[in-house]
Amino acid sequence: MQTDGTDVQRFRIVIIGAGFAGLGMAIRLKQAGIGARGSGGVPQDDFVILERAEDVGGTWRDNSYPGCAVDVQSHLYSFSFAPNPNWTQVYSPQAEIWAYIKDVSEAHGVLRHVRYGHEVIGGEWDESTQRWEVRTTAGTFDAQFVISGMGPLSNPIPPGIPGLGTFTGHCFHSARWDHDHDLAGKRVAVIGTGSSAAQFVPEIQPKVGKLLVFQRTPGWTFPRANRRISNVERAVYRRFPLAQRAVRARQYLYRELVGFLVQHPGLIEPIAKARLRQQVKDPELRAKLTPDYRMGCKRIIVTDDFHPALTKPNVSVVTSRITEIRPTSIVTDDGAEHEIDTLILGTGFQVMPVADPLTGRDGVALAKRWSHRREAYLGTTVAGYPNYFMLVGPNTATGHTSVLLYLEAQVEYIVQALRHMDAAGASSLDVRAETQAAFNQEIQARLAASVWTDGGCRSWYLDPDGGTSVLWPGHTGRFRKALRRFNPADYEFAGAPVTTAAVA
Repeated sequence: MQTDGTDVQRFRIVIIGAGFAGLGMAIRLKQAGIGARGSGGVPQDDFVILERAEDVGGTWRDNSYPGCAVDVQSHLYSFSFAPNPNWTQVYSPQAEIWAYIKDVSEAHGVLRHVRYGHEVIGGEWDESTQRWEVRTTAGTFDAQFVISGMGPLSNPIPPGIPGLGTFTGHCFHSARWDHDHDLAGKRVAVIGTGSSAAQFVPEIQPKVGKLLVFQRTPGWTFPRANRRISNVERAVYRRFPLAQRAVRARQYLYRELVGFLVQHPGLIEPIAKARLRQQVKDPELRAKLTPDYRMGCKRIIVTDDFHPALTKPNVSVVTSRITEIRPTSIVTDDGAEHEIDTLILGTGFQVMPVADPLTGRDGVALAKRWSHRREAYLGTTVAGYPNYFMLVGPNTATGHTSVLLYLEAQVEYIVQALRHMDAAGASSLDVRAETQAAFNQEIQARLAASVWTDGGCRSWYLDPDGGTSVLWPGHTGRFRKALRRFNPADYEFAGAPVTTAAVA
């Protein structure tokens, strides 16, 4: 790290975010020795991680609601280079995943690079210096490269319901759970029935006096089949790592089968409906909980206990539209007024806020450029934003498997790009606009006939024009193959002649 005399801190690489993405990127940079010694005497590990919070962990730090857990098997939802033989459950709870992130980061020596309380509020590319100026709430940073590891679902969104601010009871979002608030015996309202609510509703139902679950759209569910991993199994994984890798491989194949079934919902909808009939005997309630769109159109909820919890005597599912929130109640369009003490918002997140504050070569903020459709190349680079990489960017989300499989492919791609630039002596790279356009045209064509865009529903997957810049069309292997080789011909370089031979 260097300073320029005006309190601007100078690094080769700035990483935004200290969740799985940012920390995984930092670990790989250290492993690769990127920036160990440059022509200007750049010191080893010349990068910094800017984190807005006071601890690492991202979504697994922020989401601590009762029942919070991963909905992909733990062996698969972990770094391939850092298997954890000590998972206690097939689907591990939040506390274990958060501890895993910290332990892996500590073991690889990247926590010392984290600057806490540094929220990125702006940034501009300087063509004359071929560098970024990144402004945070705690200072300014100058960097050759910016890598965004901001989570695509990191900012909670409150619902735009009239009167929300007038509610005098206790109100909080599920991602900002108030653990000091005692729910025992309370009249509790939950707005939203997505994946978060499906996890915390069964946990709080036995404690509350009355639970009102306000549902806008019912969701399809898929079996979770969670169980504890025995001490014997864990001992085997510790002694024979190959056994754990075999389990991970089996889980990978299972998830790819799920991905295939999602794109052929006619194969699994009858099974899902039969499961609903078995879990919910009351025909009136079952009708409320039966989706009228194709399975997979919205995010499938992985759960075994959500629907059974909704059948309990102290629970009511309200499907009438909320028209107003009053100081002590919720009013619906059927004229009913529901008196409550506590309001829990399970209303989701802003989709993909990655690098909104950054301004590119033409002076346009990425947030403005993406106001209608988020487009990138391989979900990793954006034309007009040189030396900027993103992790879990547009069209990298998965509806069926571990996002870390996609993340690791992007990390390797970025490492290849940086190595190529080192070898060529280039100061900047920028993906060609025509390359990005052709890629996105192909992606949208593949998505056009998918269940996500043609499944008969509205979801956070969709852009205003009906397409989706969130999901990857196809299986995991196809994504990893697309990012296996960094191809310099896809980019324009500045600073030195650059060979167009692909990097292995």
